[in-house]
Amino acid sequence: MTSILELDKGQDYGKNPTEIRETDKYVEEYVHNFVNKWDELINWDQRAEAEGNFFLELLRSHSADKVLDVACGTGYHSVQLLQAGLEVTSCDGSPMMLAKAFENARKRGHILRTIQADWRWLNRSVHDLYDAVICLGNSFTHIHEENDRRKSLAEYYATLRHDGILILDHRNYDAILDGSAKPSRNYYYGSEGVTATPDYVDESLARFKYSFEDGDEYHLNMFPLRVNYVRQLMKEVGFQEIVTYGDFQEDYKNQEPDFFVHVASKKYVEEGDD
Repeated sequence: MTSILELDKGQDYGKNPTEIRETDKYVEEYVHNFVNKWDELINWDQRAEAEGNFFLELLRSHSADKVLDVACGTGYHSVQLLQAGLEVTSCDGSPMMLAKAFENARKRGHILRTIQADWRWLNRSVHDLYDAVICLGNSFTHIHEENDRRKSLAEYYATLRHDGILILDHRNYDAILDGSAKPSRNYYYGSEGVTATPDYVDESLARFKYSFEDGDEYHLNMFPLRVNYVRQLMKEVGFQEIVTYGDFQEDYKNQEPDFFVHVASKKYVEEGDD
């Protein structure tokens, strides 16, 4: 178990950083100084402008009032949904991120209901049912093993009500792996002077470097999720209807989106139903 004192230190990937491909590493990656700079990267105001009401409208279109944010990070989406009047529970596996999210929410007049939880055993800590589970900010790519991905999706599924939805996003790793596009900063990372770029990529690792204006650099080792692979996993754990958006557009086929957003419904559909 990683202690808070250890998270105050710098990141440590050892002599061979690209060999680190374990899910459990993610907690150590979010060291104190990196978490404190995270909001410089995402830029709440620019994120709000880029996303608009996309997620809120999705949730309202599915009559989702009670939401579990399983990757709350520094609290951006949890706070946006609270401000819109939704009931939100905020989870993260990183104690540093949860503390920052609580601080950010309090500055904006909200008290977060927080739970530190590993997705693989989510329902050990979460004892309720929700209209929607959201897993945003490219967070699902922190899971490196396929069994862990299946287990996490199954845990999300189990905490949803019978007609609930899962909203999960990730980068367009297909484009990165195939060399057809580089990540842009049009939607998720808009801050000037802060960059998030792939340092190394192969079929089982995307190592990103995060560079800040003051010269600080941090890294995250993530699994490059291909879009059809994610959709297939969702179907295999029980989600029947999956709609995928590219940069918040359902019709993205002639574009090269930066991010994909999957909306997976738990609602049971009889064969032959529309």
